[in-house]
Amino acid sequence: MIREALLYETLEGEKVRCNTCPRRCLLDKGKKGFCFTRQNCGGRLLTLIYGQVASLSINPIEKKPVFHFYPGSRWLSLGALGCNFRCPGCQNWELSHSRGGTATYLPPEELVSLAKQHHCLGISWTFNEPTIWLEYTIDGARLAHEQGLFTNYVTNGYITAEALDAIGPYLDVYRVDIKGFSRDSYGRMAHIPDFGPILEAVKRAKKKWGMHVEVVTNVIPGFNDSEAELRGIASWIRRELGDCTPWHITRFFPHLNLSHLKPTPLATLDKGRKIAQEEGLQYVYLGNLSGGSGEDTYCHSCGRLLVKRRFFDVLEYYMEDGRCRYCSATIPGRFG
Repeated sequence: MIREALLYETLEGEKVRCNTCPRRCLLDKGKKGFCFTRQNCGGRLLTLIYGQVASLSINPIEKKPVFHFYPGSRWLSLGALGCNFRCPGCQNWELSHSRGGTATYLPPEELVSLAKQHHCLGISWTFNEPTIWLEYTIDGARLAHEQGLFTNYVTNGYITAEALDAIGPYLDVYRVDIKGFSRDSYGRMAHIPDFGPILEAVKRAKKKWGMHVEVVTNVIPGFNDSEAELRGIASWIRRELGDCTPWHITRFFPHLNLSHLKPTPLATLDKGRKIAQEEGLQYVYLGNLSGGSGEDTYCHSCGRLLVKRRFFDVLEYYMEDGRCRYCSATIPGRFG
């Protein structure tokens, strides 16, 4: 369904400027933005993907990955076509790199009804970048809150302050990628000149809107695996978000234009966790691995096991009312 975009400026000569993401695309009449989902039609900016669902499933929240917000809960997860990045190794490239394809219209009311019908705790906009779906996610998230459901963005974080403030009152969980910590790495991976807006958006989500924030870095050999990059991310998380903010350091597997690379060596992930611990982070997880304890949660106070996971399943749980069963320390996040 086609709708008028929420955030744009009209300029001379029937040009428009989109203000949804920091690219702020300037579009002549008839042209589409970088994401291919917004078009200048006669001096009006239209979103071409309102409610157009290309992928829909029910997933545990661990798959986002989010570990400190009702572990083991089920979430209705959906995505559209398009993205404001063109990451060369994207695992969901069939959706995110698409310039149009098969999708099914799902009204916000039916979205919420579907989530409740399947006993989901919340709705997650994921698989591609939810920012470019702004208008639909706002409508869906508002209705979800009215029906007692939680909401989640799985995002690259490249969103303007205006757009974040529009969705902010209705968004509970902000699971954000921080892909690197240099202009070079972001230029190579996301084709943007400055990653500062991403960092500002993460801080705004947490400090202005009180969202639960978890960070993911998919470590790609030769792109963002240096000690400087990893230490930069870890130090920034501790300084700006707090030492108990979960950081998921995940293993890259070859996709698309990076199919020639090998999966991230396990030693690199271990190096990242060691760096994070040196920088003072309390909850560091290793993802995209088979087995091991990298996805288990341990109390930051007494060190005892609190949540044992295998893949996306919660196997053991030793918390009561959000506290460690053994030392009664409050564990940051939301726990049932």
